[in-house]
Amino acid sequence: MYMIWRGGVFASALLCIGFWFYQAWSFALGPDPGKIMIDRLGLGALILLLITLSLSPLYWTTRWKGWLLVRRQLGLWAFAYAALHFCSYLVFVLGLDLARLGIELQKRPYIIVGLAAFLCLLPMAVTSNQVSMRRLGRTWKRIHRLVYVVLGLALLHMFWVIRSDIKEWTIYAGAGLLLLMLRIPFITARLKQYGRSD
Repeated sequence: MYMIWRGGVFASALLCIGFWFYQAWSFALGPDPGKIMIDRLGLGALILLLITLSLSPLYWTTRWKGWLLVRRQLGLWAFAYAALHFCSYLVFVLGLDLARLGIELQKRPYIIVGLAAFLCLLPMAVTSNQVSMRRLGRTWKRIHRLVYVVLGLALLHMFWVIRSDIKEWTIYAGAGLLLLMLRIPFITARLKQYGRSD
């Protein structure tokens, strides 16, 4: 059962990317497919990050191990989507002209925020394996607490990009705030107690 669950999560994340690239290849994304791809991949990374953060509270309340079995996978998928988001920006906006990146960073600070979020994700992705967990010990936990910094930076990046219409942003920010509140020690203890009494 767990293998099917993990395979289904993997296939779902992969199929989303595949479908979007197929739409771009078949000219189904309108006159500016590059911008659509950048936006979708960035939003996809944020959604996957939020889902990843929701898995521990789900486990605390239900005690179903399946949530934890896909946590690392979804975290890596969030990184993959973020990496593709950044690569799409380099290709479709900068035309792979890296010299322009410095100019864009000065003109558009939200790019600095997005890049900072990506750079925080990078060490988490590199160390998301059992070998790193054993070698790093307590340092591993400190590295992976960067996920909360990433969430804040990603939400700020999104807010800066779509500040003319923040209705959608408010939904994701609200979800992020709720997930952070569930990490408050006494709330976490209550959730775990509820799960044990179920």
